[in-house]
Amino acid sequence: MTDELATLPASAPLIDVRHLSKSFGESMVLRDISFSVYKGDVLTIIGPSGGGKSTLLRCVTHLETVSGGTILIGGDAMVRDGVYAEKKALRRICLRMGLVFQNFNLFPHFSVLRNITEAQIHVLRRTSAEARATAMGLLEKMGLAQKANAYPCELSGGQQQRVSIARALALDPDILFFDEPTSALDPELTGEILRVIRALAAVHMTMVIVTHEMAFARDVSDRTLFIDGGLIIEDAPSRQLFDAPLQNRTKAFLSRMTNE
Repeated sequence: MTDELATLPASAPLIDVRHLSKSFGESMVLRDISFSVYKGDVLTIIGPSGGGKSTLLRCVTHLETVSGGTILIGGDAMVRDGVYAEKKALRRICLRMGLVFQNFNLFPHFSVLRNITEAQIHVLRRTSAEARATAMGLLEKMGLAQKANAYPCELSGGQQQRVSIARALALDPDILFFDEPTSALDPELTGEILRVIRALAAVHMTMVIVTHEMAFARDVSDRTLFIDGGLIIEDAPSRQLFDAPLQNRTKAFLSRMTNE
């Protein structure tokens, strides 16, 4: 945990998004998005394809630049009223966040071990021994210690995704983001990844998860955002949103997903 985060008031959100907007040319993809996430919370984001879920995640993790609005991470402004922090501060803020991609994004020419140690050495300036110890500890927790010297092509999709989670955790993020972490996996392998995420939730890892796994979102997350057309249609405690949604659009979406 960073010193800045340690001094954050207990009542302050770890992620605070205010009036965020994002457009691609003339197309407005996100409109006046506001929400907060507190330390230890698990937030899931659901909605139809093209509704803005992944774009929102990419904006908060600085893979996309916003068109307007404010994003505070641990109380520090990554972007305020559409104006980004200076480069050094922005880099420090972004290091608080880890992102797990839907298609793994592992380096195919690196071993599993090197995939996890490379950023530790070059970004966090850890020694090779420190990076290796951290990597092996995480691989042990993921049940993959015996795969340390394997290459991504030698792993199943579920194993590759567990390596990508270990790689993100190796940088000691305060928040872990998942963008459809099971969309590239078959149902059996999906269960592997959902069990890992459940274990992280059990130790109060702060997480934001874009997912199409409705039962998982209901059972694991504290809160759920339903996004459609670039707008937050509903923001509620997960069991409330899934069991008794207030908005007709949410009801229609959940009904369709349940019947598929």
